[in-house]
Amino acid sequence: MKKTTGMDRAKTSNWRPATRAVRGGTWRSEHGETSEALFLSSGYTYDDAQTVADRFAGEAEGMTYSRLQNPTVAMLEERIALMEGAQACRAQASGMAAMTAALLCQLSTGDHVVAARAAFGSCRWLVDNLLPRFGIETTVIDSAVNEQWDAAIRPNTKVFFFETPANPTLDVVDLHYVCGLAKSRGITTVVDNAFATSALQRPLEFGADVVAYSATKLMDGQGRVLAGAVCGSEEWMNEVLLPFQRNTGPNISPFNAWVVLKGLETLGLRAHKQSENALELGRYVEARVPRILHPGLPSHPRHKLALSQMDAVGPIFAFDVQSRAKAFAILDALELIDISNNIGDARSLMCHPASTTHASMSEEARAEMGVTEGLLRINVGLEDVQDLIEDMDQALKAAGF
Repeated sequence: MKKTTGMDRAKTSNWRPATRAVRGGTWRSEHGETSEALFLSSGYTYDDAQTVADRFAGEAEGMTYSRLQNPTVAMLEERIALMEGAQACRAQASGMAAMTAALLCQLSTGDHVVAARAAFGSCRWLVDNLLPRFGIETTVIDSAVNEQWDAAIRPNTKVFFFETPANPTLDVVDLHYVCGLAKSRGITTVVDNAFATSALQRPLEFGADVVAYSATKLMDGQGRVLAGAVCGSEEWMNEVLLPFQRNTGPNISPFNAWVVLKGLETLGLRAHKQSENALELGRYVEARVPRILHPGLPSHPRHKLALSQMDAVGPIFAFDVQSRAKAFAILDALELIDISNNIGDARSLMCHPASTTHASMSEEARAEMGVTEGLLRINVGLEDVQDLIEDMDQALKAAGF
């Protein structure tokens, strides 16, 4: 196989974002296919014994085993890295595989992690339950208070772990401050960027060390497959993440990688249009409900910060209707918007986090992070926004708003 145009990484890195999303990382076989080829193979054959020995020794390029590399997966990794502005990327089986690998690959008994309290339920489970099982200490803080990051640092602190905007409360972390603080203290920052992707926010530009993704979300964009990714420096990826991934195997399937490759071609278009729709729908909802959490609206406490570090604030926002009964009444009255716990989809989806994405957390933990019984989270899709407003209007009325 050869790369699409014979251009090297130095050339492709000069491409602008839209070009990288469509052509970055594409290889072509001798058949000259226009769409990336799908390689469904667990293993590979070799012309001679020395070739395979050289590849396993890392002295020659080429495939060895699909737990280590696969042509379709390699194309996805190269494209995500180009879009992210990262030196390297490793694709994962799911978003949680990516988060787990990004943490466990670099932590040992006796280490300490500072994590944001507002996070996806499974990410909080990692921090609250999994890491402590292995003797890794954790401290959860309010990520919106810069001083709490500094105050939480211990001599054994190895990682800062946070999501911005956060799921589902849309907390926004000051990337420049937190990443700068981490670098000054020799701490690695791991940023979950799933709500934004590189189309809307690039944490590496603010000094982040590692960016992790659920590519299931906006990158795929149509609710088709599970996928994840971890981006960082080539040295960190090869020396820290790769040994963990090689020996534990949280690998993405070639088919899922191919689907995400197709999704990346339209990521920028979708992310910006869905952000526009979410802003217009958010303005409408704000006038109808007691409280809204939308970084694109001036009412959000970190509105200006969000605009300063994001190209657009994304398709997701949340609002609080004060009780589970009212939240369920709104969900049950929806006619166009689907009830679903997924995000990033081209379709508009809404869920009740306290009974779905964060149901496994204790009531106290949910209260701590602001996941109330009346909180609803919506992913705004590509439908006509007036249809979404009309559906939201009749659902709100049905619930007494």
